Amino acid sequence: MTTRVAAIDCGTNSIRLLVADLPDPSAGPRAPLVDLTRRMEIVRLGQGVDRTGRLAPEAIERTRVALADYAAEIERLGAERVRMCATSASRDAENAGDFRAMVERTLGVAPEVVTGDEEARLSFTGAVRGLPADAEPPYLVVDIGGGSTEFVVGTRSGVQAAISMDIGCVRMTERHLHGDPPGLDEIAAAQADIAVAVDRALAAVPGREVATLVGLAGSVTTVVAIAQGLTEYDPERIHHARVSYDRVADVTADLLAKTREQRLAIPVMHPGRADVIGAGALVLRVIMERAGLPSVVASEHDILDGIAWSLA
Repeated sequence: MTTRVAAIDCGTNSIRLLVADLPDPSAGPRAPLVDLTRRMEIVRLGQGVDRTGRLAPEAIERTRVALADYAAEIERLGAERVRMCATSASRDAENAGDFRAMVERTLGVAPEVVTGDEEARLSFTGAVRGLPADAEPPYLVVDIGGGSTEFVVGTRSGVQAAISMDIGCVRMTERHLHGDPPGLDEIAAAQADIAVAVDRALAAVPGREVATLVGLAGSVTTVVAIAQGLTEYDPERIHHARVSYDRVADVTADLLAKTREQRLAIPVMHPGRADVIGAGALVLRVIMERAGLPSVVASEHDILDGIAWSLA
């Protein structure tokens, strides 16, 4: 007997919804989720958090509008269980209580402001289920979000170590990349900041002893889509695609050299990601460089899928 669940992931840059049927337990551990809908809106909840320490009222309102739409969809599809996880921006903000009250009014359930460790474990669960046979363990799963990046090492049996670092694409853009396009000195400062955090993370998990790098979230999937030369965003072609370090480095350099208007003209670019994709690509490139990993496997399945599985 299947169970219909709704998972919501509210990050620093985007909010996403998955409504899916969990497989019957008798189907075995490799049985997949059956998706009914996957949605994503760019709401930039973390707008200015790194500078002000507070969630902007207009950011909370953008999130409320998207969440109200999700609540209607959840009711229409008849999900039996709902879980919403809120990540980096709402962990950091002084006025997180305002955000929580809005979610309870709009969705009818309280958001869980998960720790960085729990965020990492949920991402790992979502990413590792269904990896192709040529993706050899142990895995380093990196989830490059808006406010933070999660680093998780493990095998198909589970997580061995995890750490969250404050080097998300929104945070790094707001902290360093102010020009359009950013100057070489801005890029160098961002790269140095990212490298310090990445080295700490790789030593902690440890991430230099793995066989396969798995990359999650919009920064990674957008870079992979560009690297593949796609003329439109195609999740089926992006999911489990493998891209070399050299190709990632080329795409990163090109993105950082473009203006926002030029990035918006890239066919696979989501409009809400155009101003932060350079920083996201830079985080991915530095991780690959510092870990000495020759390629990255992209996954369209991530923390959202992990949240859904947690409702089993």
